[in-house]
Order: sequence, then C-alpha cells, then structure tokens
Amino acid sequence: MLRRTIVWSLGAGLLAGAVFATEPQTLPGANPKPVHLIRRPVAPLSAMARLGRDIFFDARLSSSGKIACASCHSPDHAYGPPNDGPVMLGGPDLTLQGARAVPSLTYLERQLDFSIGPEKEDENDNVAGLAQQAEAGKGAVRFEKIATQTAQSANIVPQGGLFWDGRADTLQIQASGPLLDPREMDGGSVEIIAEKLRNAPYAKKFAALFGERVFKDTKLLVTEASFAVGRYQMEEPSFHSYTSKYDYWLEGKARLSEAELRGLRLFNDPQKANCAGCHTSQPSREGYPPRFTDTQYEALGAPRNLALTDTGNPNYYDLGVCGPIRKDVALQTQFCGMFKTPSLRNTAIRHAYFHNGVFRTLQQVLDFYTFRDTNPEKVYPVDADGKVQKYNDIPLQYQANVDVADPPFNRHRGDQPAMTPQDETDIIAFLQTLNDGYSPEE
Repeated sequence: MLRRTIVWSLGAGLLAGAVFATEPQTLPGANPKPVHLIRRPVAPLSAMARLGRDIFFDARLSSSGKIACASCHSPDHAYGPPNDGPVMLGGPDLTLQGARAVPSLTYLERQLDFSIGPEKEDENDNVAGLAQQAEAGKGAVRFEKIATQTAQSANIVPQGGLFWDGRADTLQIQASGPLLDPREMDGGSVEIIAEKLRNAPYAKKFAALFGERVFKDTKLLVTEASFAVGRYQMEEPSFHSYTSKYDYWLEGKARLSEAELRGLRLFNDPQKANCAGCHTSQPSREGYPPRFTDTQYEALGAPRNLALTDTGNPNYYDLGVCGPIRKDVALQTQFCGMFKTPSLRNTAIRHAYFHNGVFRTLQQVLDFYTFRDTNPEKVYPVDADGKVQKYNDIPLQYQANVDVADPPFNRHRGDQPAMTPQDETDIIAFLQTLNDGYSPEE
C-alpha cells in the first residue's frame, strides 16, 4: 500500500509544499524528489590547458619569485586564499596588503559578462553601453528578492563579470590582473613577464602551440599566457566539480542531518534568513547544479575593516562598482557601495568574508544579517557619544544605496531579529554541506 508523505517547503521550486507518494517511505534526511544534475564531462586537459597549469603554479613570474596564481588561489582551499588574514600579502617583499579579500576561482565556468539589468533572452538585446543600461534603470521600481522566487530578479542592477566589481568579463582578463598588480604578483610590466615566459621551463609548449614567432611579439606572448590560464580553469574539473553533500542530496545519493535540513529550510525561508533570494539554491532549468549566487550586485553596508592598510586613510572608501579600482561606472553613483554576490559553495572553509574580509567566521556573517538593522550596535562600532556608526564604510551620500528592502534587511531597530542563535547554528550546518569532496552513499 502506498504511503503519503507530506514534505515541507524547501523553497525556490524544490519540493515546495508538495505531496508525494513513495514506495517505500523516504529515508530520514533523504530528498523525496531526486533530480538529475548535469556536470561537465571529465576529459584529459588540452595542450593549452596544460600550459595554463604550468603558468598558474609558476611563482617565478612574480617580482618576489615566491607567489604564483596558486599562492592566493590554493587548490587545497577551493582555489581561495590559504591564509587566515582578511587579505593576502604580495609585492616585491610579500609585505603589501591586497586591496580586497581574495575570491575563490571555483564555479566561474557559467559566468556571464558584466551588464546592468536583467539577463537578456537574446544576446543581441544586450548591446547597449553600460551608461545607457544604467540610465534606463534610474527610477525603476525595485523588486524584493525573496527565496521562493522561481526566476532571477528583474532589478536594474549590475550583474555578471569577475572580481568583486565585475571589471573583467573573461578568465583571461582576470588572470592578467593579479599578474601586473604591484600589491599582488607585481610582475612589473608586460615586457618583464614576456622575458620570463621566454625562459620558462615550459617555453617549448608555447612554441608547439603558436610557433617560434610568438616569442617575438611581447604583447601576444603574455596575452596567450593569460588565455592558457583561463583555459586551464575551464578544463580542470576541480574548479567546478559539484561534489558537495548537497549536490548528492539533490540527486538522492546522500541524506542530510536534522540540523542540516533545518538549515536548508531557513536558508530558503523568505521570512527568516532568505539566503536563497540572492544565493540561488535550485538547479537551473536545464538541470545544471545551483551556483548559490544570482551574480547580481548588492550594497549591504559591511562594517569598515580597520585592519586594512587602505583604511588608515579616513577619506578612503572602497565603493566596489564605482571604484576606486574600476573606473568606467564611476559616474553611476546609484551603484556605489555595491559588490558582487559570491557563490556560497565552499564558503565554510574560508576565513575572510565580504569584499574587505571584515568577518572571519560564518557566525559573524550570520550575526551581521541578523542584527544589522534590529541591533546594529552588535555589528558596528559605537562612538564616544554612544552613537552607532552604521554603514561606516560607505560615505553618507551613498548610504541610500544600501539594501533595506530584501529580508532580513527589511527590519528596523527594536524589531524581533529574523534568526535565533539556534537558527544560525543550523544554517551554518547546512552551509557546510556545500563543501566539495563529499563521498556519496552507495
């Protein structure tokens, strides 16, 4: 006889309030409606990708001779930073702080180019310049982003791109940034880097791929090196393995604990954490695993991190899309203070959160989401007069850009916080299921 099992809403289109007939009854913690996830097929690396791998691990390209791409984007740390500090150290003596927390290089294989406004169905519809796109969004109604929505938000905000401010559209462009940044690998110049490439142990691979003539064109040589690094990131499976416990749970190959299930419900609950409003937890319509980011940009008003060298200047502000690193959208002040929503995959193994690395634990991050508006004194400094310095890392004229509409940021001082301490503990338990490398049940 068939048993009827009532399944609570997991939100975002997954198991939402459905009634299923099961035979036999679903095991505790199992997904009662497994799905098939599409993963990229694993294949041997191409010659170009193998060249990119050599470059990715080559510390000789830095001025110190001690820092490679892999030094900040460690394979042992989900291609994120291996240190416990808010930023990494670079430069000629490895003493200069980077400007921002190092993002992970994982799960970028489906990233779209930087644009402003909702994703277009037709690529030809997205040919307007950024200024024109931004102008079209001025005065547009802002829609609340909630976890139960089944499509990406249509808000006219930046989306896509790479880095915290989206200034690179391709992995090739992204690879060249740290290579030349004086506070990171500090390669010096294209000419210096090209000379090192000509004398690298893998120089013969360049010749095999492009011919000896590539060594005579300095700019082309460095461009192809960056392209090879991007190719390595696309082809190497560990950059996008989708091997978390949650992936296997979606496929019916793993069971979540009671705490993990409670955390998932809270993650998808628009009246509680509402995490999935920005960190999408459902597979794509095509069946690709969830990326846990909508790739849109938000101004959340994270506290100023006084541990950074830059913040020693009281007039310095990192405004994300508006600069100071990115220059081309600086006049679109409605986006000042906005940074890209990162993927939450492997987030539980990080030690620096938000663009400035101000938070060091997931507990601190969740406290920020819980208390930012109801009890701001718990997350922001208080001045000598007892006034809370809320949004203290955004100039006053741009503080209106901070998100106060999307739950849980729609609460006010004195309101009941969206999450209890137990809620936060359960959400952290769920976030730990997003770490790669899980061995599924047979």
